[in-house]
Amino acid sequence: MNTSAVAAASGYSVQQVRDLEALGVIPAAERAANGYRRFSAAHVRALGAYRDLAHAVGPVAARRAMREVRGLPPGDGVAVLGGLHTRLNDERGRVLAARRALEAIRAEAVTDAAPVDADSMTITELSQALGVKASTLRFWEEAGLVAPERVATRAGTARRYPVAAVREARIAAALRAGGHRVPDVREAVAAVRELRDVGRSLAALDAHLEALTGRALALLRAGGVLAEIIDPPAPAVAVPGSGVGFISGIRGFTPLLTAVSDGSQNPRRSSEA
Repeated sequence: MNTSAVAAASGYSVQQVRDLEALGVIPAAERAANGYRRFSAAHVRALGAYRDLAHAVGPVAARRAMREVRGLPPGDGVAVLGGLHTRLNDERGRVLAARRALEAIRAEAVTDAAPVDADSMTITELSQALGVKASTLRFWEEAGLVAPERVATRAGTARRYPVAAVREARIAAALRAGGHRVPDVREAVAAVRELRDVGRSLAALDAHLEALTGRALALLRAGGVLAEIIDPPAPAVAVPGSGVGFISGIRGFTPLLTAVSDGSQNPRRSSEA
């Protein structure tokens, strides 16, 4: 199979096939006597696996994984693949946690009693409650995600977070934990300020979960090919004179379905004999 045929079968361009070979994403092609590349069906499968892997974890991580599993011992190769699954699962867990937090915040908007001064929190209290650094809260304030009040103190002024600012900080913490960028969080906080609604944020998290499902399925599809790369199937071994082939493996010998070459299995040869 030449480069053009592989490109047509895989959906990549001829140049992309050459580039991915040079990067070690697919194994090096054999060279014919005239110097042209000779690919096999295994190269087409590897290119398909790379496409799914790039969709699942991004092209940089996909290229690194495709290279690593070819040179590592089987146990280490399996660990690389397991790490990719863990990363996606952890991301899903963060998004689900963010969604639960936003659901709780939306419920509070309906059930909360009228706020009083005693409900306010200092920057230290809020940072401890959210599990973030005080410097993070100050950064969120500069980015427009949280709007604390300023109160006079003997030393000058200090930040104080009323109920509305605490809610904004909780939204920011939930969305940032879910992997959302600062501009996305700013839009969500603006929606809460204007409409007292986190519906748009929940919709964004639901879209993120749906995308994660697609990425996880792509990773599963790629996993079958990667498993063959990590632990290639044993070659068939023919038993001389029997007409039956066997595949050697850790469980002994498994017979292949091949034609038996005695005369009873070949009526035409029997009649000719």
